[in-house]
Amino acid sequence: MTVDFENEYSELSLPDAEALAREVVEGALDYLDCPYEAQVNILLVDDEEIHKLNLAHRGIDRPTDVLSFPMTQYKHPGDFSIFEGDCVGCFEPDSGELLLGDIVLSMDRVSAQAEEYGHSVRREFAFLITHSVLHLVGYDHMTGNEAKEMERLQEEILNQLNISREESK
Repeated sequence: MTVDFENEYSELSLPDAEALAREVVEGALDYLDCPYEAQVNILLVDDEEIHKLNLAHRGIDRPTDVLSFPMTQYKHPGDFSIFEGDCVGCFEPDSGELLLGDIVLSMDRVSAQAEEYGHSVRREFAFLITHSVLHLVGYDHMTGNEAKEMERLQEEILNQLNISREESK
């Protein structure tokens, strides 16, 4: 698995951010029984940069915590069988890895939300990556049932990784 990790955030207070990101992406994909080696790109930015991206890509004129840019549309969330047929551009030609997409995280929001929710920056960072990986494989939270399913999966994945809300700050 490849996690291309880029940090454009100048005040990163999470020394193991890259290793944690890899652990969470891999843990989430294992939990979802992804049968392929995969590639995910993660970019850490500040509120100003994610605000620009949110406006450009979603038409929403404010910062957000995380943006997910999936490479593929799924008919059914987490159904990797769509890649068994002809799937031009779904796999990286050199490595053969499934191209899942891009995750952009606002580290300003990660810190603020960790404080707001009373848990560690590490836990909020892991939560948002888990949330975003679910989006990359077709999950959404537009309806109540979809939101409940995503919440359940997020908690189960984080529990499997031993990353709890009770983590000390």
